[in-house]
Amino acid sequence: MSETFAKKESIKKKAKKKQQKEQERQDRKANNNKGKSLDEMMVYVDENGNFTTVPQDLHNRKEVAIESIQLGAARVVEEEEDPIRKGKVTFLSDKGFGFITETGSQEKIFVHVNDMVELVKLNDKVSFKVEKRERGPVAVEVRPAN
Repeated sequence: MSETFAKKESIKKKAKKKQQKEQERQDRKANNNKGKSLDEMMVYVDENGNFTTVPQDLHNRKEVAIESIQLGAARVVEEEEDPIRKGKVTFLSDKGFGFITETGSQEKIFVHVNDMVELVKLNDKVSFKVEKRERGPVAVEVRPAN
């Protein structure tokens, strides 16, 4: 039987793909970093901050004041005017958890029955404080708003 055009094209594609894979394998083998010495893999930083393979002469370098270098991330300080916030209970489940939507920012904050001073119902206006926990902000000291 003679082969159809589609079958011939499929065979050509498979052969081309196989050839490409073989070429990629040979390229990986040629550019392999295994077996190189530590000195061949080492990269240095010059006085301008550029990468180089040549170690710099440490005797002729510029002195940098330690005070001008800051390590780590900058601290973010969140200052709040009033630690007591106001909001409305928008969701409350039978299992004892829910969400309060803050009045000003419309931020939804998780609340649990154990963090309530007085029990509240759905759609009650409440006052609360926010505490940062590992899963995010949590409303604590929740009580009905006056």
